[in-house]
Amino acid sequence: MSKGRVLLGVVAAPHGVRGLVRIRSFTEDPMAIASYGALSDEKGTKEYRVEALSSVKGAVLARIEGVADRTAAEAVRGLRLYVERDRLPETAEREWYEADLIGLAAFDREGRDWGKVMAFHDFGAGRTMEVSGGSASRHSVMLPFTDAAVPEIDVEGGKVTVDPPAGLLTGGPAKEAED
Repeated sequence: MSKGRVLLGVVAAPHGVRGLVRIRSFTEDPMAIASYGALSDEKGTKEYRVEALSSVKGAVLARIEGVADRTAAEAVRGLRLYVERDRLPETAEREWYEADLIGLAAFDREGRDWGKVMAFHDFGAGRTMEVSGGSASRHSVMLPFTDAAVPEIDVEGGKVTVDPPAGLLTGGPAKEAED
């Protein structure tokens, strides 16, 4: 496992007047965000102890130690919560932390450069991987994060192989439909 910290969640908004917050959790089980012990801010200078109370509308309703009222909850809105990398469990085969994939070079099977992995998103229809900056496309491209569209991942080698679905880019490097 690489060194450093991994983003586990972001404080989305206050909830009520008693200091509760909604946290957008990036853990597989959203409620697990509180199971890693103290989390830190982006710079790693301040620690936050999170108590997950319940799931609510795609977020976790939580209490953060030291946040006692709505004003304090407003002050932590947007706070990015990180955990030290060595506190995360090892991944299984064909399983990765998204943080390990961000920044990897993306090439298709013909060797065309699609740029770098920029981010992962979930807009409701499954995970997508955003790649950008390559010569194969002038724009950011969202690929389904599936075995078909991302057939090979080589973290140690610093690259992913992509196989964009037919028609993803009109006139671009996407595979043409066979007659």
